[in-house]
Amino acid sequence: MKRFFSILAITLMMALGSTVNATASTSVATTVATIQDADDNTAAAEELGFHQELKKRFIEGGPGFMGIVLLCLILGLAIAIERIIFLNLSTTNTKKLTQDVEDALQSGGLEAAKEVCRNTKGPVASIFYQGLDRADGDLESAEKAVVAYGGVQMGQLEKNVSWISLFIALAPMLGFMGTVIGMIQAFDKIEAAGDMQPSLVAGGIKVALLTTVFGLIVAIILQIFYNYIIAKIDSIVNDMEDSSITLIDMLSKYKK
Repeated sequence: MKRFFSILAITLMMALGSTVNATASTSVATTVATIQDADDNTAAAEELGFHQELKKRFIEGGPGFMGIVLLCLILGLAIAIERIIFLNLSTTNTKKLTQDVEDALQSGGLEAAKEVCRNTKGPVASIFYQGLDRADGDLESAEKAVVAYGGVQMGQLEKNVSWISLFIALAPMLGFMGTVIGMIQAFDKIEAAGDMQPSLVAGGIKVALLTTVFGLIVAIILQIFYNYIIAKIDSIVNDMEDSSITLIDMLSKYKK
């Protein structure tokens, strides 16, 4: 009888242990799954959080000044992208062009050299064509034509660039104006309440800081594009000047 109760007790203990282990395993698995779900939700929140936070801060900054600052960014980027595309299309392999023009002058004369310039895009080829077109007269006329048309081409390269610099200056100024207006609103609330409470001035100060931040961000973005455009223009202008000197030398040798 004792042996029977002993076997029964051992069997019950084993069954109870299995149940406890299964329950613990289930609890651990549930906990791990919950943690993983929480991590996934946190990651999803972090992934969407930037856009939501940006939209929230933009709305909190006020539609008036924030909308104008955004308009400055859109217009500035549109002009910058247009200038970058135009400048890249205006870039010419000046060494190859100079060599082709020189070979054409030696083999076919002025008409062959002008044909090479007509078939080549870019301001350098246009300047070459103007100089060659007036090379029938004296060399001084050709040189004046090259210098004058070089100024015209430089104006084409710098077209609308001043608007980008305007938006760079305008965006932070609008942000500072929003800052001043936000501070005035905060002091108006303090004056109306007759008491200095953080909750009264927090909204106005937050608006002031948000407009300043967004204005500075727009100015920084446009400044990067502006510096790239200016560097590109300087590079093309240097090529134009060097090529113009080379063209005058070639015409001088051709006339001799």
